[in-house]
Amino acid sequence: MNIANKTVLITGANRGIGRALVDEALKRGAARVYAGTRGAFQHPDKRVTPVTLDVTNAADIQRVAGEIGSLDLLINNAGIAIYDDLSDPAVVEKHLAVNLFGPLNVTRAFLPRLKHSKGAVVNNLSLAALASLPVISGYSVSKAAALSMTQSLRAYLKAQDVVVHAVFIGPTDTDMNRGFDIPKASTEVTAGGIFDGVERGEEDIFPDPASQQVAEGWRMGVAKGMEREFSAFVPPSAAAA
Repeated sequence: MNIANKTVLITGANRGIGRALVDEALKRGAARVYAGTRGAFQHPDKRVTPVTLDVTNAADIQRVAGEIGSLDLLINNAGIAIYDDLSDPAVVEKHLAVNLFGPLNVTRAFLPRLKHSKGAVVNNLSLAALASLPVISGYSVSKAAALSMTQSLRAYLKAQDVVVHAVFIGPTDTDMNRGFDIPKASTEVTAGGIFDGVERGEEDIFPDPASQQVAEGWRMGVAKGMEREFSAFVPPSAAAA
């Protein structure tokens, strides 16, 4: 997909990687960028349309789906990360509500438009989807679940010409990573890497220097091979739905 002249919806667009994605989409010539945020949002470029969108709120999702007439690219970026040790079930449930059910429900709401445009879905995950980071255990659980959801959607939607991308983001200089004294990519680098992967048609995108170190191992590994094999089990009737 070439981003030029496309219509893009980005959730969690008010800061961090989300805000950088808005600016990167504009830089690449997007015709319209819908910036989904829970609070007020302003952008000087007239191609940006702010939309109030809490991905855990079914009414919000349906309202925004009704407001957007056409869509080429959905980027599920909204997410939360709370330091925890799995001792509080409520914290785990909160992660799942935002990081798993949020992108699933938003994607389902916009599928008719994406099927019509033969568009794409981008689910921003994390290297923690591949191996748990214990200091943010609930986050890791939710991202691993979101990876499985992404793979299932990819298999079901392939026959309908909707591409589903998984993005394995490494350490990036966002609020979530402020407490980690480690090398971090800038949000601009990560956003650029995400769009590079989309435009190259990569199923699995490793957008930053840290994540790129594991890209080949993942793509050539047993888990990816099993995903390819298991995708053949999609019933023809389900793929055509």
